[in-house]
Amino acid sequence: MAWDTPSDATDGMDSGEKRLNELGYKQELRREMTLFKTLAISFSTMTLFTGITPLYGSSLLYAGPASLVWGWVVVTFFTWFVGVAMSEICSSFPTTGSLYFWAAHLAGPKWGPFASWCCAWLETIGLIAGIGTQAYAGSQTLQSIILLSTGTNKGGGYLAPRGVFLCMYMALTVIWAVLNTFALDVIAFIDIISIWWQVIGGLVIVIMLPLVALTTQPASYVFTHFETAPESTGIRSKAYAAILSVLVSQYSLYGYDAAAHLTEETRGADKNGPIAILSSIGIISVFGWAYILALTFSIQNPSYLYDKSNETAGTFVPAQILYDAFHGRYHNSTGAIILLFIIWGSFFFGGLSITTSAARVVYALSRDGGIPFSTIWRRVHPKYKVPSNAVWLCALICILLGLPILKVNVVFTAITSICTIGWVGGYAVPIFARMIMAESNFKPGPFYLGRASRPVCLVAFLWICYTCCVFLLPTFYPIEWANFNYAPIALGVALALILLWWALDARKWFKGPVRNIDAQNEKV
Repeated sequence: MAWDTPSDATDGMDSGEKRLNELGYKQELRREMTLFKTLAISFSTMTLFTGITPLYGSSLLYAGPASLVWGWVVVTFFTWFVGVAMSEICSSFPTTGSLYFWAAHLAGPKWGPFASWCCAWLETIGLIAGIGTQAYAGSQTLQSIILLSTGTNKGGGYLAPRGVFLCMYMALTVIWAVLNTFALDVIAFIDIISIWWQVIGGLVIVIMLPLVALTTQPASYVFTHFETAPESTGIRSKAYAAILSVLVSQYSLYGYDAAAHLTEETRGADKNGPIAILSSIGIISVFGWAYILALTFSIQNPSYLYDKSNETAGTFVPAQILYDAFHGRYHNSTGAIILLFIIWGSFFFGGLSITTSAARVVYALSRDGGIPFSTIWRRVHPKYKVPSNAVWLCALICILLGLPILKVNVVFTAITSICTIGWVGGYAVPIFARMIMAESNFKPGPFYLGRASRPVCLVAFLWICYTCCVFLLPTFYPIEWANFNYAPIALGVALALILLWWALDARKWFKGPVRNIDAQNEKV
């Protein structure tokens, strides 16, 4: 692995812009983001709380604390392989289309169009569903804040019904779309706030929560206790329960490709893009594990966490842990509400950043004619220079994904599975193409793995395949409509339509990324 110094850009041109022109694209978006701003958005997309918090309760229920705690370490180890493989590719191809563009060029002229087609749609599905996961989890956290603020479940507090919950979900989605349309500079500033919000807020929670709790669980419970709950989950296989308990880590440790989506807006993107990707993984790996440990050590009564008659109505395990800790010592819920607000802020920042990334992917795919009515979605706002139509398309689809909240109990499970499989599945296409391509055809950027590239890509690809498979598994038994993980059906139908469209029509005209520099007027 090596960091090579890129050749000097001519005429003061940014090295990332120069490489973009070499690849056949002219600079259209504003290239104003620094490394720190790009890192902030990438870190905000992964987020410290948004992956762990909503799935912590179910993961703890499946197999107890030991599997949850050590599962994070295992997933982190394999995540580094994926991140390193993607950093090498990002350094060579610093384009907004990122994974989609990478797949097209790495797969070669024969398979490139099909590879980019599959990758683009997987990533689009994953990112738009990702907005939904943040909106849902943010609404769930807000629901708990309101409940505790109005007297708790035992004291006659207000538990938002489905209709109000859906309104909160939709409101968050619209707010993120408005900010992404009219306030790119504000978003960059907000994302700087986000990284400090999560770092400082994370430190506050990780340090304060165990100190406030009247009692803490012994280390033997946190690190070695393994316990299934077949009476609640219907799962009697210990191995199967352990696999499901690790889903929280697999859902949390992705999203670092956000830095790649912003490379056309980042200075020195061929070097700063990889730095942002790897830095995001490193920060989240450490803080995420600390957060899991803080929650687990602070549990007062494990069995009470899931009691529907408890103060949070058994709807949100982390909220109950916070409530038990603060109420036990101070006899009020103020501290728990404040920490829940910190967590809610993380969801807000995460949804804002994912909306930014999703719109850039839709814009890049539309720019190359890969979406119906592409001429509409690829338009850039004349004043704000952002892909505003793509932003609102993402918001509309996200709202449609949330409508089943009114009737279905497993909406979050399904959206999470669709998001993870689409998002990390998109990673697999360019990584596989990089692994099998001739080394002589690869033009390395400043970050280059050399001979280590193929083994790193192989481990990364196999891990992604495993991750996609486990998110298709049933999460409760016996399987009923109320607990049915319909992600396999939803994804199966969507992917079947996309592949059918390819076979019948798109393969005739879709050629992958389309250069927008006229070779006759500008030599590339």
